[in-house]
Amino acid sequence: MDIFAKILVVDDETMVTKTLKTLLKLEGYSNVYAFNDPKDALDWLKNNTCAVIVSDFIMPDMNGIEFLLKAKEINPDTTQILLTGYADKENAIKAINEVGIFKYIEKPWNNDDIILNIKNGIERTNLKIQLKNKIIELEEANKKLDDYSKNLENIVEKRTVELKTANDKLETIIKNLSEGLVVLNSNNVTEQANNAAYDILKADTGSLSGKNFFELLINEKGAKTYLRAGETLYLRDFSVVDYKKNLTVPIELSLSKILLEGEEKTIVLIRDVTSQKENERLKDDFIATLTHDLRTPVLASLNALDFALKGTLGELNDELKNLFQTMKRSTEDMLGLVNVLLEVYRYESGKMHLVKTDFSVNELIKECSTELNPLLMKSNLSVEYDFCSDVLINADKSEIKRVLFNILGNAIKHSFENGKIIIKTENNNNDLKVSVKDFGEGLSKEDIEGLFKKFSRGTNKKRLPSTGLGLYLSRQIIEAHNGEIAAEGEVNKGATFTFTLKNAVKKEKAAV
Repeated sequence: MDIFAKILVVDDETMVTKTLKTLLKLEGYSNVYAFNDPKDALDWLKNNTCAVIVSDFIMPDMNGIEFLLKAKEINPDTTQILLTGYADKENAIKAINEVGIFKYIEKPWNNDDIILNIKNGIERTNLKIQLKNKIIELEEANKKLDDYSKNLENIVEKRTVELKTANDKLETIIKNLSEGLVVLNSNNVTEQANNAAYDILKADTGSLSGKNFFELLINEKGAKTYLRAGETLYLRDFSVVDYKKNLTVPIELSLSKILLEGEEKTIVLIRDVTSQKENERLKDDFIATLTHDLRTPVLASLNALDFALKGTLGELNDELKNLFQTMKRSTEDMLGLVNVLLEVYRYESGKMHLVKTDFSVNELIKECSTELNPLLMKSNLSVEYDFCSDVLINADKSEIKRVLFNILGNAIKHSFENGKIIIKTENNNNDLKVSVKDFGEGLSKEDIEGLFKKFSRGTNKKRLPSTGLGLYLSRQIIEAHNGEIAAEGEVNKGATFTFTLKNAVKKEKAAV
């Protein structure tokens, strides 16, 4: 452990920097430098080098990605670690792909996990510097070969020994890496693998050679990936089978494609993420349990408020009635959030089971419009229907109704007063397509990119506050029906939300 390595910590919260600095000093690291302003950290980097940078993701004047990009320009060899909240996980993964950071760690972090990652980061930086020094040594050796051309044979023999020694050292380093390393040819056939790769992939020594690497893995989402020379790709949702223990082991992959002597090679780093997945599962289960337990006191509060408002506990004056009604609306909003959180958890954990029946989607849309009529009247909005012939579809009616409520509710919230909303249904070869078009505030390109992600609430300043879960849950519901959902629009020109249920149409509804 290199306890003298310099470590830079950047976070706009003083408590975070003090906590990390204290934790690292307790682990024996004496050269820890902390800044709450990323600009101050960049000024420090101009005159100093460090082995590891630990940066927060969300900071007021400069976010973590912007800071790490600038830090990389100043000191490209430094290993970078990003601290991020649970809601920004997808942005963190994107940062790993685009910026090339070593690791992201979610807040609140596990102390042992962050210390281990910083230790690995220091080793990684030292390894990069060693490799760079070896390259410099090799360049100097080649120059000397030219200078001593008269004694070519002796010099070549001498340099061959030195190169062999350097190569042996490099092979030793690769063999003893804690992460698995595999070299693939242009057909993804394994040409070389280190000891850790055999261990993680649960393979016998030599058994990987000559086999297609990706055929040994289970791709849980079935996604196809394409990688060009010079690119780096970070992949999750892969696993391998441990036949001895009869279980699957989750892994993450980092792929880099290079050109070596005119041939394309893919370098694959493999990480066993069993502990990380278990921590994520425990955290999700905790949130789900906590959310479920919140329902009882919230429902009890609602019942108590109903009793009071109905005069069961005695007559109320107007001031108290207004107060209790406000409390009831807030409590109902809280219950709605709790219910949405539970639904999201059920879909993400695979515990949600659809109950499909045959029903008329046109009638369901009109039913939703009727229930939302008070909101429509409040903004003086009209609804126009452009329905295909009335058909019966096979789907979970209550879940599709939830999607319609979310989409139609959004259209109402973001429409201008005295406007209209057009709801259209289409039967395309038994694929049902439903679209809801409004003529209100619309969507920016930035809004559309993250619209169906968890906790996304848009970037448009005119958009109303929300939990950021409604459209995410709608996407989960539609995808569970083997369907697709999308949105399009322009700022101040309205938006159109569309979802398609594939092969859902069963037959036209019988005329009455």
